[in-house]
Amino acid sequence: MKILVVGSGGREHALMWKLASDSCSPTLFCAPGNAGTANLGTNVPLAAEDIEGIVAWAREERPDLTVIGPEVPLCAGLVDLLISEGLRVFGPNRAAAQLEGSKVFAKEVMEAAGVPTARSASFTDPVAAKAYVRDEGAPIVIKAEGLAAGKGVTVCRTVAEAEAAIDAAMCSKVFGDAGSQILVEECLEGPEASILALVDGSRCVLLASSQDHKRAHDGDTGPNTGGMGAYSPAPVVTDALWPIIQEQVFDRTLEELQKRGIVFKGVLYAGLMLTDAGPKVLEFNTRFGDPETQVILPRLKTDLVPLFDACIDGVLSESMLAWESAACVTVVMAAAGYPGPYPKGDVIHGLAEAGALDGVTVFHAGTKFEGGQIVTAGGRVLSVTALGDTLSDAIRCAYTGTTYITFPGVWCRRDIAAKAIRVDGGP
Repeated sequence: MKILVVGSGGREHALMWKLASDSCSPTLFCAPGNAGTANLGTNVPLAAEDIEGIVAWAREERPDLTVIGPEVPLCAGLVDLLISEGLRVFGPNRAAAQLEGSKVFAKEVMEAAGVPTARSASFTDPVAAKAYVRDEGAPIVIKAEGLAAGKGVTVCRTVAEAEAAIDAAMCSKVFGDAGSQILVEECLEGPEASILALVDGSRCVLLASSQDHKRAHDGDTGPNTGGMGAYSPAPVVTDALWPIIQEQVFDRTLEELQKRGIVFKGVLYAGLMLTDAGPKVLEFNTRFGDPETQVILPRLKTDLVPLFDACIDGVLSESMLAWESAACVTVVMAAAGYPGPYPKGDVIHGLAEAGALDGVTVFHAGTKFEGGQIVTAGGRVLSVTALGDTLSDAIRCAYTGTTYITFPGVWCRRDIAAKAIRVDGGP
């Protein structure tokens, strides 16, 4: 079986790693991939955003399955184009991917479906947006309407901060065209959780809970990033919350999409705030999260290919999934300066030593081969991931792995999953 994975990050390395262990023993390709995916299959020198190039390659090579990782090709309609070539693809079509590509569209769907979410208003005029902020007061949240690589959300504690965020998005164009329209949103309070579901067009099967760490620095301070680490399971997602999340978030959303004639097949990811009034949706993504994938897939006992096939064929059932009881933690090792400008091309040492530790897997993100060595090629460079009998064990194991890996300016958060230990009442 020939499988193409589209993307180059830690999520795609984790997908390749999991697919490589499937009982069908697939032949794997990754476009464009990284130094980690190159050890599991063949990297194809095509950027994930090179829609025409990927379609041409797939037309020639005829993969049995294509799995699309990042949001940009999904929102650009890569799934639609590959299906038109008679190929099987795991991921939502362009219409369904609007749930991530347009925050305004996602809000319209949620409001029509009765999905609990923050109160908001959208603006294309910065003057009107600032007037709304002054009326509402702070804290308040400013969101770029379009895709901004996970960095388009600013939580503002004062009106002045909110006005500066509006100027940055709409006038200075720090998010490019994604900030031409913004959402100004009520600031919700409570712990966050990431819930992902496999969707086959008519049903949603929830995956194991996880929690991401978006802020750059310890204590959830600093600027937003693509994600500095994650853990699974998330103790804040209690047994009592699962049926509420299933019905109020996922089932209602899928039903509303069906009413609009939109068929959703792939992964639907709900970023939730667990407020005193119940779970509320912060945002939807329409693909596997990064770094959530790196802590969810190591806990999944079942093969991926049958699950992806079931989503495509509309025959998914909860009985098809089984989970390890072990906990999983991933710590992102970043380049100096991230999420701002950062250097590239620094040689990475200690990968083999870290990966040899019991329970540790090092997923590559911003890496590539250069001159026979593995060097940095992105801001989030690696995800050091560990399984453990408890979250405390997994934390210790993951951070032990980070001590072996060096490159100039390397840094990571030191408190990944610490909040979960507090929830559990552990040390």
